[in-house]
Amino acid sequence: MGCITQYSFDFLLALRGNNDRAWFEENRSTYEQSHAEALCFAETVMQALSAFDVMEPRSPRKTIYRIYRDIRFSKDKTPYKVYWGGSFKRAGASRRGGMAFHIEPGNTYIGGGFWGPNKDDLLHLRRQIAADAEPLRDVLEGKAFKKFFGSMEGQKLKTAPKGFDKTHPDIDLLNHKQFLVKHTYTDSDVLAEGFEQQVAMGFSKMLPFLEVMTGYLTTDMNGESLL
Repeated sequence: MGCITQYSFDFLLALRGNNDRAWFEENRSTYEQSHAEALCFAETVMQALSAFDVMEPRSPRKTIYRIYRDIRFSKDKTPYKVYWGGSFKRAGASRRGGMAFHIEPGNTYIGGGFWGPNKDDLLHLRRQIAADAEPLRDVLEGKAFKKFFGSMEGQKLKTAPKGFDKTHPDIDLLNHKQFLVKHTYTDSDVLAEGFEQQVAMGFSKMLPFLEVMTGYLTTDMNGESLL
């Protein structure tokens, strides 16, 4: 049996239908047991990831997102998330990009890449891609990578970025504001023994993408290291 059990799925489904503070407090012990399963999942995946990459050391509690929603600027005032999520960060300046997971009945997935590049990094990425998109395309169009992740996702501009030609052959990549990949899992996958290792292997398949993007970010336009 893996870390995430039917117990957590039952809790999340019940929370989906009873998303209020009174119910949550009445069922706090159930929440705490499900939270312990999520912590187990995060810790096990982190350990498995160490076989593939160097990750920033973090405790499971700092890896897992808090279940409490930030409702200050949201029209949706339900107080709790109805999923378990968390993220892992690669260690060191020479390893860029992040990895995240989302566990929810009927909607479990892993994702990774670059969620919110700052203005300077985004411009640098676009310049590098405009100069030579081949390394990125080689990864994205690789048969195994495409079968597992599909197409690159993320927010995109509707028009060409300022300073870039709308007829550029790589405009489909240059329009991206986020550079993300994603893979989904069934509920049966999540509840199966060894799911944590499946997730770690999924993250390992993401590494060629993260490495290409890291290469763009950590070199200048002449290919010289910026580190």
